[in-house]
Amino acid sequence: MELRIFTEPQQGASYDTLLRVARAAEDCGYDAFFRSDHYLAMGDVDGLPGPTDAWTQLAGLARETSRIRLGTLVSPVTFRLPGVLAIQVAQVDQMSGGRVELGLGAGWYEAEHRAYGIPFPAKRFDLLEEQLAIITGLWTTPVGERFSFSGAHYTVEDSPALPKPVQTPHPPIIIGGGGPRRTPTLAARYAAEFNQGFAAPEAMRAGFERVRRICAESGRDPDTLILSAALAVCCGKDEGEVRARADAIRRDVDELRQNALAGTPAQLVDRLGHYAELGVSRVYLQVLDLDDIDHIELVAAEVLPQVRGL
Repeated sequence: MELRIFTEPQQGASYDTLLRVARAAEDCGYDAFFRSDHYLAMGDVDGLPGPTDAWTQLAGLARETSRIRLGTLVSPVTFRLPGVLAIQVAQVDQMSGGRVELGLGAGWYEAEHRAYGIPFPAKRFDLLEEQLAIITGLWTTPVGERFSFSGAHYTVEDSPALPKPVQTPHPPIIIGGGGPRRTPTLAARYAAEFNQGFAAPEAMRAGFERVRRICAESGRDPDTLILSAALAVCCGKDEGEVRARADAIRRDVDELRQNALAGTPAQLVDRLGHYAELGVSRVYLQVLDLDDIDHIELVAAEVLPQVRGL
């Protein structure tokens, strides 16, 4: 099992803070550093110093890290036009030497759209489907050839389909969510990875089984699709440290134990084993206190080595 660090910088984080966490993740042996793609804080926080753009930050991190993979979980289709996003991700892939992954979703947080003048269409899933077709089409069109696309929402005419990412055929795409049909169908068609988040193992079972079944029905080997989970993490050497870290992020320990990862390193290893039984081979650890580097180091030292073989 791989462990990845996942951050929510809209809750309040500067680029320097994100860089410090990304470097800690790389130094500690995690597989990747990911961030959300939001422009507005959620809940009872001020979000200072203010929102940051995910792909602008990832471009900087691409030049200041050397090993870990980088990406979004997930970028909403409402934030960017597909051609622009294809160029952005391809450039960051070049800047990182081929370490980028694109999580793409329909978007859901209407308030952030109102706050920054971003249109929020009522029906967004068709946008997601067309963006996936356009982005992958632009990336995979051979150099020297042209790409065109005509859809209900986007039209691409005679594009040179440049620049190209480093990774071939293109950077891995992550699709996730709990939709009963369209989400897993798009994952089976376009994604390298299918992600579910913030729930107990049994709550994720049906979604994973569904996407594997749709893969098989569509002629794709289900084993070629990575299954992953995003989970808040709150680890401590003892119960007192666990509760102190839960208090710091304003979360209830019992709720975290039920829907996330909370406890001592041994308890986290046991809990991760239950996700592994579902076929999960990659977990995004949602780190909410970005100033607590000791937390990241503790999980790396006492949990990461134990789950490599799961």
